[in-house]
Amino acid sequence: MSGAPEPDQVDALAAADLPPGERIRRAAVLLAGLAQSGLAFTADDPAKDYDTSRYTLMRQLAAEVLAAQSGADRDELLVELGRDSGYATPKVDVRAAVLDERERFLLMRERSDGRWSLPGGWADPGDRPGQAAEREVLEETGHPVRAVKLVAVWDRDARGHTPPLPVAVHKLFFLCERTGEPRAPQTLETLDVGWFGIDELPPLSLGRVLPSELEVLLAHHRDRSLPTEWD
Repeated sequence: MSGAPEPDQVDALAAADLPPGERIRRAAVLLAGLAQSGLAFTADDPAKDYDTSRYTLMRQLAAEVLAAQSGADRDELLVELGRDSGYATPKVDVRAAVLDERERFLLMRERSDGRWSLPGGWADPGDRPGQAAEREVLEETGHPVRAVKLVAVWDRDARGHTPPLPVAVHKLFFLCERTGEPRAPQTLETLDVGWFGIDELPPLSLGRVLPSELEVLLAHHRDRSLPTEWD
């Protein structure tokens, strides 16, 4: 595998009905991924030092484009793009939907922005996806749960989450059931925990979950036979 964006990715970007700034951002994300994969294939090979230099420059250019498009600090973006190594793949974000007998969602208030979200976060190496969702619920809300259904696998950009990120993200949404009595949640990330109906949602952390996604999760809660959705 070359690590290059596939032709259909480039064609889809060219054909997409996107604002110019968003089109530029997505192209820069693809460019950064190409640079990361190129560096992985040329690492520790003295015969490919020239290629390594070109891929390093490509990553710097991607950070420059993202900074110009978003107003973010170029050096901070360069650090963010350099956190991962090896062949570039999308990051995986898991989210867990827990509903009570009144069809209210268990939400937690994020310390980072003061807004509300489904429990979740980045999946860790060694985690099974469902296990990661269960752990996030326990840590962030104190509720022990069991993942019972994968509802959706969605692309963050395709769904319209804001603010945009300098990396590609796949979001996995699980339906979970409570399995025991709650305990005190960890306080490092969680300001508050509460139950909310679909018609009484608090201000949501839109980088993490959208109202339209909660509506899909509610439909799957009501009818477990619905097929898993994906982009």
